[in-house]
Amino acid sequence: MCDYSLHGVAARPARVGDKLVTTQFRITTTRGFSAVEEPRVAVCLLPGTEVAFENKVERHLTGFHLLFRRTKPLPHHVARFRQVNMDNPCTHHDALEFPDGQIVLVTHLHEGQRATVLQLPAQPTNGDASPHPALPEARFVLNRQRDPQAG
Repeated sequence: MCDYSLHGVAARPARVGDKLVTTQFRITTTRGFSAVEEPRVAVCLLPGTEVAFENKVERHLTGFHLLFRRTKPLPHHVARFRQVNMDNPCTHHDALEFPDGQIVLVTHLHEGQRATVLQLPAQPTNGDASPHPALPEARFVLNRQRDPQAG
């Protein structure tokens, strides 16, 4: 996925083997991933996508961490993409989870770090299977809200 603040930027989905670089996009205050050969196109990762960085990951410290920590690289090269704070539509959601459980927002990564897409999340093999199993249940809830007398 691409964070809400990247909706005005050209984007494409990630593919296995993509060579990515953390990028500060021009018309936003957000960092995200772009392909090395397409620096103005955001590459959108699905939750569960695994990436491997060329070097240890560096990030900007923010808020409370600025007072008590020095900036030092994370001791990991591999991370899994996920989304956080989905209950708040006005904040960044795109994040990386590292093997020790540490979660870092993509927008907090230093610009210019290179990574490779190792694997995309598994998708259903059955053509009839929905990639979002919660959708039928959500439709039921919406129908029920429209007609409170319904089952």
